[in-house]
Amino acid sequence: MTENEQQSFTWTMVAKGEEETNRLARHFASFVGPGDLITLSGGLGVGKTTFARGLIRAVSRDPAIEVPSPTFTLMQVYESERCALIHADLFRLQSRDELEALGWEEMSENALVLVEWPERAGVDTATERLDVTFALPPAAAAKASEERIVTFTGTGAWQARLRLARAAFDLLASRGWNEAKREFIQGDASTRAYERLWRPGESAILMISPPRPDGPPLRDGRPYSAIAKLAERADAFVAMAQGLAELGYSTPKVLARDLDEGLLILEDLGDEGVVEAGGPIAERYALAAELLADLHRRDLPETLPIEPGREHSIPRYDLEALLVEVDLLNDWFAPHVLRSPVPASARAEFARHWRSALVPIVTGARSWTLRDFHSPNLLWLSGREGLAKLGLLDIQDAVIGHPAYDLASLLQDARVDVPPELELKLLAAYTHARKAADGKFDLATFAAAYATLGAQRATKILGIFARLDRRDGKPQYLAHIPRLKKYLMRNLTHPALRDLKLWYETNLPGVFGAVQ
Repeated sequence: MTENEQQSFTWTMVAKGEEETNRLARHFASFVGPGDLITLSGGLGVGKTTFARGLIRAVSRDPAIEVPSPTFTLMQVYESERCALIHADLFRLQSRDELEALGWEEMSENALVLVEWPERAGVDTATERLDVTFALPPAAAAKASEERIVTFTGTGAWQARLRLARAAFDLLASRGWNEAKREFIQGDASTRAYERLWRPGESAILMISPPRPDGPPLRDGRPYSAIAKLAERADAFVAMAQGLAELGYSTPKVLARDLDEGLLILEDLGDEGVVEAGGPIAERYALAAELLADLHRRDLPETLPIEPGREHSIPRYDLEALLVEVDLLNDWFAPHVLRSPVPASARAEFARHWRSALVPIVTGARSWTLRDFHSPNLLWLSGREGLAKLGLLDIQDAVIGHPAYDLASLLQDARVDVPPELELKLLAAYTHARKAADGKFDLATFAAAYATLGAQRATKILGIFARLDRRDGKPQYLAHIPRLKKYLMRNLTHPALRDLKLWYETNLPGVFGAVQ
């Protein structure tokens, strides 16, 4: 065993009854996922099945789902959007063969597994697990007490996750949200987790964004996230939210924070978006383009305060970051469609052409680039006025970059079809506003940057969506690939991208052949 595998973290608390046991179970819904093993130990009738039922209902997002005790069936299987769930009760198990006959090994792979009485069958207690033990308090039987002493022990990677779960519990309790109704919010392609909280007359959002661990080294010993300038801490969200709010834009107010653990309780801006029936609402997209024109006319700082003694430096969206992003196409999308790796010579040519195209970008105009300025992260706040009608989410990865990036992100939305006529109309409105604010604004230069960054973004996202399918088991993102290909092909018709257009046609002929 490694040192990490041998260590564990323990959290003990008292649950005062069945409802509190249920709340504890629901609390863990945002901290569990496929492949997790949770063991449930303790005597008869101490709350193991109650905890399992509460967690299964929370993960399934179905508070009414029947979750019977599997005492006689040994195992119950549940399906949910997030993962399969297996609930096993091994109290009556006679031999390991009974489990094998039920298909335990195959069914438990990549499922969230909850096991009562794990010691009965010598179930493989993986080093990556959460053990939950229930016990009666002293003299509880005599008093007919409903209290239970619940001890959580996280082993391996569960050490950090259990610390995070406890910190979230403490933060919620400190602001009176510990008894709130909670609903897991299905994120987009994010590594963060969100919950909507309700209590009488009020709602809020819990954002769970622990410090990003380093991934495998990619270049010069640095992971992809560092090269691509992705936010590693919740500090970035707080700084950008406050900075944008000071300019009059709507971002979620931070109601409570634990920055060291990456936990925020945020103002709930609702869930009314900027699309309907799968397409953009023109009025709302127009306001979003107007907001960008307003933002980009400003002289903006590169460092923002977070709290006394703590600040955030907005990173530069430099050439290295832009290049590592487009390389995702060669790493994931091209092998996905070609069924073979891209030859080294073609990759070198790809990098050379992209470097040439992006040099004018990184030496050109600069502003705050919010980076994910598109429909999933834009809310409509009908009760507010002017630019404040638009709510801005997912702002932590903001960088100092070219203004054209966010406009391309909006008008070439990866999730919805933006009609070409609407794109051109809003592009014209944006450039007119920029020209009115700055007589030196050059339309031709901006148009080239818009096409270049639209192509860069589409190329990157093609790689990301292929990676989400191949690596993360999320094939639903493949549905957006035809739209991204159209955007990319349209951008590649710009004269500044002539060499790149030829590369795509030559090296991905079945995908981008004869770009017109």
